[in-house]
Amino acid sequence: MRADRIPEYRAAHAAVWPEMLEALRDTGWRDYHLFLRDDGLLVGVLETDDYEAAQRGMAATEVNARWQAAMSGFFVDEGNPDDGFVLLDEVFHLEGQLAALGLPTTR
Repeated sequence: MRADRIPEYRAAHAAVWPEMLEALRDTGWRDYHLFLRDDGLLVGVLETDDYEAAQRGMAATEVNARWQAAMSGFFVDEGNPDDGFVLLDEVFHLEGQLAALGLPTTR
């Protein structure tokens, strides 16, 4: 992430195009969050039944091609920003461990 463009990136994501939101929803992206630190570290979290299918579905949409082109200038690396995703293994989930113990997940 280019640190000098962070305010613009935040503004773009405060008003994502409605057709982009619909495409994400329609291709299986749920509970999708992006977190951005002031130094440019960007972390995304989402739920989906099939990550590869969700990625393929978005790649096949016209709106995603336009969105990726519009977002490409915010990143240091060239190419489609979605190609830079790094998948992480979950090592802890509070609700999952509480449920495994038969404990309530809320009070």
